[in-house]
Amino acid sequence: MKRKHILPLFLLIQILFLKIIAFFPEFVEHFYSNGLYVFISKILRITLGKIPFSVGDNIYGILILYLLKSVWKTRKTWKQEWKNNILKVLSVLSVAYFLFHLLWALNYYRQPLFEKMKIERDYTDTDLLTFTKKLIAKTNEIQSQITQNHNLKVVFPYSEEQVFKMNLNGYKTLSNEYRFFEYANPSIKKSLFSLPLTYMGFGGYLNPFTNEAQVNYLGPMYGFPMTTNHEMAHQMGFASESECNFIGFLASVKNENLYFQYSGYSNALRYCLSNWFIRDEKVYNQLLKTVHPGILKNYQENEDFWKQYDTFIDKGFRIFYDNFLKMNQQKDGMEGYSKFVNLLVNYYKGKEF
Repeated sequence: MKRKHILPLFLLIQILFLKIIAFFPEFVEHFYSNGLYVFISKILRITLGKIPFSVGDNIYGILILYLLKSVWKTRKTWKQEWKNNILKVLSVLSVAYFLFHLLWALNYYRQPLFEKMKIERDYTDTDLLTFTKKLIAKTNEIQSQITQNHNLKVVFPYSEEQVFKMNLNGYKTLSNEYRFFEYANPSIKKSLFSLPLTYMGFGGYLNPFTNEAQVNYLGPMYGFPMTTNHEMAHQMGFASESECNFIGFLASVKNENLYFQYSGYSNALRYCLSNWFIRDEKVYNQLLKTVHPGILKNYQENEDFWKQYDTFIDKGFRIFYDNFLKMNQQKDGMEGYSKFVNLLVNYYKGKEF
């Protein structure tokens, strides 16, 4: 076998390996997510966490420039050298694919949080209605405590850097209840690609190669704590978007600061109301009347912000990411973000906020 065929063949072996490992989530949970990954993520976050800028974003920027240069340089060779060029591309993909899964993405194949926390998967309309009413009451209460006026939106008083530090309080409280949510060695950065992320419709992402939580800092700040907590959950090895929304919510509402609690409760309420809008618009309208106007003003602020960046880029990237998630054990694709309502409703059965 020629050397140029080794890495492309290795890519095929990796794909087959992942097809098999998908049948052994307990093995992945024990040996990777709670074993090798803990060591890898700790080293990366200790090494890069104190660097004030995003190392991963800079690496991506350099790689994009290098890719453009390579495409330009080889543009005239594709007709004659197409076989060799394809093998080179497959070789690069093979190495990137290996590092992607070794450094983080094997977490896609771990045990679901439903099983880990013994939470039921299904719920009834009655369950959802009971939970939504409780959530409205709690969100209204927090909004009133902050603003002292039902009609005023919540104006967030902290900077992004303060949020990165203050979020640790919520995770500390949460980990006292569930050890597997313990968060250490912070490595949270404002993304240098915040504007492109906004056009793509995303509040942040985890760089799987550097384990830095990259957060989009351009959106309304009242939702920033939960967005950051979501990305921190990815750092802890949770790959599912619904699970990270759920963990991000818990870490937000367990925080002693009212603004952080509001970020969690208001975000969860928005998902529940959206759920009702799809299920039963009449019930949705009835519920909406009981929500404080100030909360609805925050929702409108959020909607107005994202609407100005709503382009074909957003739609195209969402289609791409939807398929990417489905290829990586997330069968619901982009719908998985809202699936955390299942976790919320069943987690809080018989519990108070």
